[in-house]
Amino acid sequence: MTEHRLANIFYSSRLRPCPYLAGRRERIVATEMTGASARKLYEAGSSSGFRRSHNLLYRPACPRCDACVPVRVVAKEFTATRSMRRVLRINADVVCGPEPRGDFDQAPPRANQEQYQVFARYQRARHANGAMNGMDFDDYRAMVEESPVATTLTEFRTPRGTLLGGLLADRLGDSLSAVYSFFDPDLRKEGFGTYMVLWLIERAKRLDLSYVYLGYWIADSPKMAYKTRFRPLEALGPEGWVQITR
Repeated sequence: MTEHRLANIFYSSRLRPCPYLAGRRERIVATEMTGASARKLYEAGSSSGFRRSHNLLYRPACPRCDACVPVRVVAKEFTATRSMRRVLRINADVVCGPEPRGDFDQAPPRANQEQYQVFARYQRARHANGAMNGMDFDDYRAMVEESPVATTLTEFRTPRGTLLGGLLADRLGDSLSAVYSFFDPDLRKEGFGTYMVLWLIERAKRLDLSYVYLGYWIADSPKMAYKTRFRPLEALGPEGWVQITR
């Protein structure tokens, strides 16, 4: 990422309460992705542990804390466990769409009120103390539609058309990146969050891609510790990307 660090200005946020670990403070560094170089910067940033939000590339830079560990699934070597196969069977009737073409070269994702209502219920039920719980429709629409790179929003529905959830994902050169997912908190289907991750990994396999980026793994946060279930999983550390689960 050297050349982009020279060309881009990185900003540091103010300290604020950590949304994942009680008693800790969070700070991020971020830079803007714009123009023709956005994808190249994003790809370099992802391999260096950065994530995307809207048109910003960011990474935690918290004082005296390194709990947030960037992780990615080795898609080509992934094999579902018995419990994951059960989740796939339970959700076998789920209808997914719109189906992104291989190069993600399609109309950009569009937000609507139906999605937002499910998203808002998910936030209230699962992340009541998080910053995203206060997002209105305009905030949600910005999250979905403001992307300088190839992005899709896949909807998951019942056979009768009821919206179950959504998965916002980006296409990189050799990988897919899970930006955000949400689902109906009253959903009767078991393991739907797991199902959406499995769907994305399978999508990467069909595209012959190497990785699926899952964001940050936080061992002491139940909301973030689940990511080690998807194996093999690589984590970014001082020695680069190292496999931490097989």
